[in-house]
Amino acid sequence: MSTTSPRNALEAAYRTEARRVLATLIRLLGGFDAAEEALHEAFTAAAEQWPRQGVPANPYSWLVSVGRFRTIDRWRREARLTGALPELTALAEPTPEPAMPEDIQDDELRLIFVCCHPALTPDARIALTLREVGGLTTEEIARAYLTPAPTIAQRIVRAKAKIRDEAIPYEMPDRGDLPARLESALQVIYLIFNEGYAATEGPNLTRADLCAEAIRLGRLMVDLLDQPEAQGLLALMLLHEARRATRVDASGDLVLLEDQDRTLWDRALIAEADSLIGKAIASRRIGPYILQAAIASVHAEAAGTTETDWAQVVALYDVLTRVDPSPVVALNRAAAIAMRDGPQAGLAAIEAVMAQGGLDGYHLAHAARADMQRRLGLTEAAKTSYRRALELSRQPAERRFIEARLNQL
Repeated sequence: MSTTSPRNALEAAYRTEARRVLATLIRLLGGFDAAEEALHEAFTAAAEQWPRQGVPANPYSWLVSVGRFRTIDRWRREARLTGALPELTALAEPTPEPAMPEDIQDDELRLIFVCCHPALTPDARIALTLREVGGLTTEEIARAYLTPAPTIAQRIVRAKAKIRDEAIPYEMPDRGDLPARLESALQVIYLIFNEGYAATEGPNLTRADLCAEAIRLGRLMVDLLDQPEAQGLLALMLLHEARRATRVDASGDLVLLEDQDRTLWDRALIAEADSLIGKAIASRRIGPYILQAAIASVHAEAAGTTETDWAQVVALYDVLTRVDPSPVVALNRAAAIAMRDGPQAGLAAIEAVMAQGGLDGYHLAHAARADMQRRLGLTEAAKTSYRRALELSRQPAERRFIEARLNQL
């Protein structure tokens, strides 16, 4: 038994083990709804028993076992399931204790790929995985996608129903089926990280819990799959995580890249990321995450903004634009052009990107345009752009930054 106080142990178990326990219960019980009820029952039992009996040495295994067998006992008591007793007997058969990290990893990775099954629509895959694997609330997912919470809830319900009705198995896909799901799985992990690195709402600009969760999932992907893009994604997240603490000051206000204290960046994470980038590039299968990681690595290697190799950054964005074109990639490339060639060239590039559409509702596009206008002395135009960015931004730290720029003008 652990010497940790029961209350602290229970809180720690909920923070660190709940998603893992859920993933295993989904496999053992065969469905989301049953597993979620079992998870609730397991933690309820822990709150009752741990103060009296002590904290178990392996909370994860304890929670899985209690949740599983309480659910099966409840099913047995329900008269409507009498005809399912042979199936229940099979479910109740002893299984090896899920104590090894490999068991945890397999269950969580299995759940990611189930949620990203190609039978589900892309929107449903993202919503379901963010909810069940990432642990985001329906409201958080809705805010991130500018979508009403009831719409997100409906997507999740429909996705679970489709998995149930089509009997989609809770297992890793065959190697031949892996590419169809890998892209969605990596995308969802990065979305979890992004919500932690730049929260759409809430009092804090960053959320360390979500960043840690995404990196943990990224490590699982790298450990269990020999995929260059998985290595690229993990490297990208590690490079961002290395400087996350310097993105805000003691008051929680936004600190731009050019003003961050680079001596505080985590060099161990940067070194790990560089090693992953080297392995990924050696495969000669270059994808968008590897390219984004390479761009972040250029920033990490530079002593400051003026020492950054902006020509290399623009060149990497040129390749990324061909490999994975999007309005946001084009905007980031325009910002890099501004650093290489000056604000006049940057403004022209940003205007060209925004004229193509797709960014009018994106507050960072208007903020980037405003910054170029401010640097060029176009004060009234900059004010208009900053006001539009302020209208679209909901993050308090970002709003304070934009308001400060407006006050300076």
